[in-house]
Amino acid sequence: MSFIIEMLNVSKHFTGIKANDEVNFTLKSGEIHALLGENGAGKSTLMSVLFGLYQADGGVIKIRDKVITIDSPKTAYNLGIGMVHQHFKLVQKFNAVRNIVLGNEPRKYGIFLDLKVAEEKVRKLSEKYKLKIDFNKKVEDMSVGEQQRIEILKMLYRDAEILIFDEPTAVLTPQEIDELLISMKSLVNEGKSIILITHKLKEILTVADRCTVLRRGKSVGTVNVSDTTEKQLAELMVGRSVSFEVNKNKAEIKNEVLKVSDLYAKNNKGLDFLDNVNFTLRAGEILGIAGVEGNGQNEIVQAITGLSNISSGNIFITGKDATKLSIRERSELGLGHIPEDRHKHGLVLDYTLDDNFILQSYYKEPFSKNTIINEKAKKEFSELLIEQFDVRSAKGSKSISRSMSGGNQQKAIIAREIALSPKLLIAVQPTRGLDIGAIEYIHNQLIRERDKGCGVLLISFELDEILNISDRIIVVYNGKIVKEVNTNEITKEEIGLLMAGGKKHE
Repeated sequence: MSFIIEMLNVSKHFTGIKANDEVNFTLKSGEIHALLGENGAGKSTLMSVLFGLYQADGGVIKIRDKVITIDSPKTAYNLGIGMVHQHFKLVQKFNAVRNIVLGNEPRKYGIFLDLKVAEEKVRKLSEKYKLKIDFNKKVEDMSVGEQQRIEILKMLYRDAEILIFDEPTAVLTPQEIDELLISMKSLVNEGKSIILITHKLKEILTVADRCTVLRRGKSVGTVNVSDTTEKQLAELMVGRSVSFEVNKNKAEIKNEVLKVSDLYAKNNKGLDFLDNVNFTLRAGEILGIAGVEGNGQNEIVQAITGLSNISSGNIFITGKDATKLSIRERSELGLGHIPEDRHKHGLVLDYTLDDNFILQSYYKEPFSKNTIINEKAKKEFSELLIEQFDVRSAKGSKSISRSMSGGNQQKAIIAREIALSPKLLIAVQPTRGLDIGAIEYIHNQLIRERDKGCGVLLISFELDEILNISDRIIVVYNGKIVKEVNTNEITKEEIGLLMAGGKKHE
């Protein structure tokens, strides 16, 4: 059988870790081939070797039956290989067209940048593949979905025939995910070949033809997707049986840990948005906030955590008025926060893992005394969390956080926040970017915190997640709470209707 790509016995080592250990991977022309694995399994590393970001330490790469050395992304592009990275590589101050043509700008008379020609080519590609973008909007003002479409158009502009998508749905809304999967099928129908790096099993079953599974740097098998099940893929990925059901006892409700009263707030554009938001959360329960992204979840979280000011209203944390308190003062009241943006609000990326673990407690014993950091206590605490939460990195507690995979960065944040034994835990998209095994573990941890008497506020765009682990649900639409209900009193379809601005039983 002829393959457009063959990676044979490819190995890549970093200090202290075998990221890829004699991995085999093939791609047929005109197929979508999923690359599945846990966080840190070596998926992104393998594709970074194919794209020329890393050079393999061993093995052979063949493109169209010819042995090739790919020493840079430029070489990869010349071979027809393009890649959309998990963390986009765009110039924030540039608009869509400038980003797409950057490095391949058309020139007039060989000297002057010809943006008119560039925009016309980009517009044709946008229309052909149904990748809608605002040509004049700056990247810094775009949604994540819009930025991703720019990255795809960058590949197509350079005439890439082999498209690599690295965790493309990790930061997208459900609607944007549906649009992306449709675009992928369209690209294949136009003759492209796609490699999809992911750990989302439902998406593999929806769009992929074949799936290769990596586990701890090794390839454990390639299957035809039509011949396998979600459960079988999950077991191949983690090496054990995985439960898709969340088991929890009935909530034992205790004292009030959060009260949001008559809350009004502006959005990030300075416009009035949150409109008289009222709700309470009690110890021993998980309250889920459901809604399409951009309907007020972010503003509610920022108001409670102190990341933004409010227009009016009050916020009470563990019975105390926290409306005008600082972020640290709210933390001292027992507030823990797993933020949506792990890079902006969750980690200091150039700090080591052990320093990130004590960001909120470095000034307390046992981590410091008389302003001197206790390195031994910091190391012991870090190693305990790494083991408990299976945080994988090349240099353990001394790994630079930026060097870790997105999923392991997320696990580090969750480990830190839960280790603080919060009375109120705000979890925003806590399993975004995590594999099925890690999701199972995090869900169990959130329920464990609930059962210990913590009040958990869960914000997620995954309706299944909201329904599986919440005891109560509030639905937000256009800055307002439109419904509050016990989880067992509403269906997924009814929540979806409310999220779209409709009414239950309509």
